[in-house]
Amino acid sequence: MTTQPAATLHGPMEISAEHPAFAGHFPKFPVLPGAVLIDAALNAIAAAHALDLRQWHLASVKFLDMVRPGDALSLEHGGPVNGSIRFSIRVADRKAVIGTLTQAPP
Repeated sequence: MTTQPAATLHGPMEISAEHPAFAGHFPKFPVLPGAVLIDAALNAIAAAHALDLRQWHLASVKFLDMVRPGDALSLEHGGPVNGSIRFSIRVADRKAVIGTLTQAPP
């Protein structure tokens, strides 16, 4: 576990405009479900920090804005610092999701 501040990582998050979740959520006004966003973010964070996600849990998440087909997404995260990782998913210049992962107790 790192106790010193770690650099913040920024990068694009790719979710195809053809993702099947858009088709049923919602007809005539497609919005990406939050579960798809969180899954993509967690997988990217795990890869960037070589984490076993079974040892972490989602302590908090707040959905601030919708994601529509074709939106350019970016993921920002730092850490781990003191057993937690804060992250945000942006759509252009606005935050769509903010959250925190914390290390699960042994």
